Amino acid sequence: MTFQEINSKMVRADVVPGQRLFSQRGAMLAHRGDVSFTPNLRGGRGGVMSMIGRRVAGEDTPLMTVEGSGTVFFGHGGHHVQVIHLSGDTLYVEADRLLAFEGTLEQGTVFLGAQGGVMGVVRGQAGGQGLFTTTLSGHGAVAVMAHGGVFGIPVAPGRPVHVDPQAYVAHHGDIRNRLSTALGWRDMVGRGSGEAFQLELSGDGTVYVQASEEKL
Repeated sequence: MTFQEINSKMVRADVVPGQRLFSQRGAMLAHRGDVSFTPNLRGGRGGVMSMIGRRVAGEDTPLMTVEGSGTVFFGHGGHHVQVIHLSGDTLYVEADRLLAFEGTLEQGTVFLGAQGGVMGVVRGQAGGQGLFTTTLSGHGAVAVMAHGGVFGIPVAPGRPVHVDPQAYVAHHGDIRNRLSTALGWRDMVGRGSGEAFQLELSGDGTVYVQASEEKL
């Protein structure tokens, strides 16, 4: 296991020769051993075209490559951290929420419309997350950041999950999303007035939600 949660806001990563990690620049809190940190814009195994796609989409968060032999402690801005393990599937997550991930994963960018048609685009606008999102695919671990803690909610066939778009962090599995308008929804839960959006996720997988409506 590459990443281990030390507490709710810090993870430990064991770095071994021949394997690399990627993290947000400035996310290293401490390290021991013979470990090197170098700037990197590619990230993961996405290649040059993936890098170009992320830059065009505005999803290109500065990364550093972590290599060598030792232990590194990661954290950033006092945000809560959640480790997610992928077993051949794809994680959809905003680039600025990535704290660190294993180099075995392939990084790319996807248009939100591909994850829910036109309503997927609206979801990006309503959530303030933009029209594109980052993907990490393959086998490996990812450490993501969130406000106020993050938890995973299972999504099962015939049992969709409705999420406030502002609280959405990431999802993986065979999931489709659809944005719906609920008049007065915020009035009922005491969070505002007027129109509100709900993000409906259906299929088979997991959606990760933070205990806050703040962006990083």
